[in-house]
Amino acid sequence: MPSFDVVSKIDIAELDNAVNQAKKEISTRYDFQGVNGDIVLAPDKTSITVKANSEEKVQAAKEVLLNKLAKRGISLLALEYEPIEKTGLSNVKQLIKLQQGIPVEKSKELVKLLKDSKMKVQGSIQADQLRVTGKNKDDLQAAMALFRKEADKLQLDMQFTNFRD
Repeated sequence: MPSFDVVSKIDIAELDNAVNQAKKEISTRYDFQGVNGDIVLAPDKTSITVKANSEEKVQAAKEVLLNKLAKRGISLLALEYEPIEKTGLSNVKQLIKLQQGIPVEKSKELVKLLKDSKMKVQGSIQADQLRVTGKNKDDLQAAMALFRKEADKLQLDMQFTNFRD
């Protein structure tokens, strides 16, 4: 039976490259001279911390980071921003969480979307991904088109893998 998987994964190598490029640009920019600004990728690669001595500098560093992520092909929908918080010595930081896998609530929304569309496909939630099966590949391609169209409304970065005939 034809099927495909809907997943949400970030290429870790590209993420690492984007963070390193953003760090390098911040270290050479004139407006960051004398500012203790930094971008730190967590060792487990699940979050990024942007640090600086003012909220404006955190926003500027975050914009540099987002620009580098977009150029590297990492979807900005895979990022979840925490509020900016104060740390000691008049410094501030912002935590950016990275989405790996599709949350169960979003998977349920995708399954509901399939059922509401009256397509002849079924969705089954499997841990952090969604498997869609159908009788023919045309139905599956229609389901992919539907998911792409609704991706912005769902605020979800998704890729389609494991397409089987």
